[in-house]
Amino acid sequence: MQTAEIRRRFLEHFAARGHTVVPSASLVSPDPSLLFTVAGMVPFIPYLTGREPAPYQRATSVQKCVRTLDIEEVGKTTRHGTFFQMNGNFSFGDYFKEGAIQYAWDLVTGPVADGGLGFDPETIWVTVYLDDDEAAEAWHRIAGLPAERIQRLGMEDNYWSTGAPGPAGPCSEIYVDRGPQFGPDGGPAVDRAGDRFLEIWNLVFMQYERGAGEGKDFPILGELPKKNIDTGMGLERVAFLLQGVDNMYEIDEVAPVLRRAADLAGVTYGKDHEADVRLRVVADHVRSGLMLIGDGVTPGNEGRGYILRRLLRRAVRSMKLLGVDEASLPELLPVSRDAMSASYPDLATDFARISSVAYAEEEAFRRTLASGTALFDTVVGQARKAGTPSLSGEQAFSLHDTYGFPIDVTLEMAAEQGVTVDEAGFRALMQQQRDRARADARAKRTGAVDVLAYRRLLAEHGPTDWLAYETLRTDSRVLAVVSELTDDDGAASVAGPGEITRVVLDRTPFYAESGGQVADAGVLTWDGGRAEVLDVQRPVKGLVAHQVRVLEGELRAGVALTAEVDHQWRLSACQAHSGTHVVHAALRQVLGPQALQSGSYNRPGYLRLDFAWQGALSGVQRTDIEDVANAAVRADHAVTASWMTLPEAQAFGALALFGETYSEQVRVVEIGGPWSRELCGGTHVRGSAQIGTLALTGESSVGSGARRVEAAVGLEGFRYLARERDLVRQLGELLKTPSDGLVDRIGGLLARQRETEKELAELRAQQSVAAAGTLASGASDVGGVAVVTGAPAGLSGGDLRTLALDVRGRLGDRPAVVLLASESGGKVALVAALTPAAQERGLSANDVLRAAAAPVGGRGGGKADVAQGGGTDPGGIPAALAAGEKAVRTAVAEGS
Repeated sequence: MQTAEIRRRFLEHFAARGHTVVPSASLVSPDPSLLFTVAGMVPFIPYLTGREPAPYQRATSVQKCVRTLDIEEVGKTTRHGTFFQMNGNFSFGDYFKEGAIQYAWDLVTGPVADGGLGFDPETIWVTVYLDDDEAAEAWHRIAGLPAERIQRLGMEDNYWSTGAPGPAGPCSEIYVDRGPQFGPDGGPAVDRAGDRFLEIWNLVFMQYERGAGEGKDFPILGELPKKNIDTGMGLERVAFLLQGVDNMYEIDEVAPVLRRAADLAGVTYGKDHEADVRLRVVADHVRSGLMLIGDGVTPGNEGRGYILRRLLRRAVRSMKLLGVDEASLPELLPVSRDAMSASYPDLATDFARISSVAYAEEEAFRRTLASGTALFDTVVGQARKAGTPSLSGEQAFSLHDTYGFPIDVTLEMAAEQGVTVDEAGFRALMQQQRDRARADARAKRTGAVDVLAYRRLLAEHGPTDWLAYETLRTDSRVLAVVSELTDDDGAASVAGPGEITRVVLDRTPFYAESGGQVADAGVLTWDGGRAEVLDVQRPVKGLVAHQVRVLEGELRAGVALTAEVDHQWRLSACQAHSGTHVVHAALRQVLGPQALQSGSYNRPGYLRLDFAWQGALSGVQRTDIEDVANAAVRADHAVTASWMTLPEAQAFGALALFGETYSEQVRVVEIGGPWSRELCGGTHVRGSAQIGTLALTGESSVGSGARRVEAAVGLEGFRYLARERDLVRQLGELLKTPSDGLVDRIGGLLARQRETEKELAELRAQQSVAAAGTLASGASDVGGVAVVTGAPAGLSGGDLRTLALDVRGRLGDRPAVVLLASESGGKVALVAALTPAAQERGLSANDVLRAAAAPVGGRGGGKADVAQGGGTDPGGIPAALAAGEKAVRTAVAEGS
């Protein structure tokens, strides 16, 4: 039975039993604590935990999932995979254990002719929690299972909770006995490896409220007022059982890639364990890459992008280790598309974009491999020569940061050559780099208030009456003043002048930051008081929280006030957001439909938009995009918004943003009808002419297969163009050249400058040669070691190093030390260079440099033969040279 057919039967089975069929959510999880959707229940967590009311009592889905914790085990075992599909059925306060067991049994053992999966009832075993007599009795009564095939296991195997206070409960797992050839008899309790008794379905019975505690040690506080069902059936596991193959890599949705990879490599699957591992890595990772790019993820160096990059690069490198030197993804990705598109038709219609991202990543990695492998071999050779078969964190970081060599590839290659890597040191250096890069990032916009405080407010008062689309001013009442501190669950009774706090109102006209649009600015005014609105967020769905600075009076719960949005701020924000839609439509018109938006940010006067595209835009393309966008502005297209169901919006042709989670009812914003039609919850102008001037200000890369355009909008757009005009005017006056001749004039000046710099470089080289001879001839003897010191003026660190090496070369094979210092621009450059004979005498360039660096207030380092550094005190140069020579004299004396 094909995987797509199993999927269809599952959904139809539960749809016929009153379940709403819910489409798979994106692999990009809406939960900020997760990179990806890791389980079928993730999209339903708000309903299962009671944070939000469920829109249906029963639901069923086949959810796309990605887990990467065991990525190194993929291919080595027959059960580890990164992408998988989880069939699930859910009940929100409706049926419970008996219903879940009945539905599962009917599907698993139902005849194929009647829509079932046709498993032999005699091969089915189940497990239940130790004291769950209710589930055990239901299995015996409904399925007729004998007691020996209903096994009771402990909390580790058959109890579910989130790990935090909240819903919890026992679970029951369904196993299929594959036969004695796969292991001993005795059921799942005996077969802990799971080779013979394979779990295919887990039924979770959420019936208790658990308290705080670690691991398995937590109290049960009582039963839930509404009991829920959450189940998960592994689609790939069921597929390989029903298809009569040995593992998930051999099912119909994965095996075609494995077979094509084997053909390209000229190997036979099943003949060689090492080759089989690599083929399984390729088959799994190519499919996972296809699905992730399909859901809008692009390769990068952080988060989801890094995981995707790692998957694609592991697949490419596995093919290279199999002997395939040519690009392999163009051969493999279409095979995976064909295997998966029966279940996910969008993969076929969107394949041009998906493949362009994947192929560009492979090409970039092939270049990295070509250069990085040679560098890696050099570093490993040096480590072995030094007698330390390990790479330091600094060496691994240099390979990554300077040469783009991924750490996971370094680790794998090192393991293959029996070399260890200081991974902890590498991670520490990476974290230091990230910390520096994020030093000026914004603080988390939700503040430090425990979300539980907001949830209690929502439960007590209901959702905020949000009127941002209808008005800019409301008469409101303060429901709560919420402190930024976590004490007392964030509740505070009053905020006075100068304090910054968060306020929840019963109704508000303020737009809360979302969809790339920043929050509104404005004021709250009340009898005797006034507060400035700094930020607006939705800490939990349905509730709006305003971060405010109290300017006058005291703000407390129960106060009646007026909430008013800054009109100019809102207009400018609307211009930027509508401008983002216009630029997106212009991109697609100029570049083609594959230039899909993958992210955006807009604030008054500014917008940026990320989109899928390979390579930088040409000057002509940038001009065309700007022209198309401004033509739409001048046309004054009507801007309209309408509500409809998500399927209706998709049929209507509305574009959805990758990675966004949409409700059943969505808002479609149109500019000029079908010219721009997108799902959007932001605020917009009434007609496109209101956007005003739109000027592209920048275009750059934000990762492989992704570009970013930036633009100034409205009054800021006009100001940007005015500044550009003034700049051209000033340059023309400075160079005494009309504006239309500036390019040629500046080009001529740059050409002359390059020629002058070339002449200066040749002159410096001549001077360096002369200086090297003079310095070498003035060497002094220190205990049989020739010592050269000197202070040539005006040399950079690079030029000084070149001179020092030249001097060292003139000193021949004798023991010799060269120490030079140079002052340039108020800074000091230092270089120490030793001949091999000097090193054999026990001397080190590092020691000499360290001694010389102190008098000039500097530091530095390097290797035993050459070390380099700098300082900040040019007046200390004579003392530095003397200190270096003294260090040589001391070392020679100690070694004699």
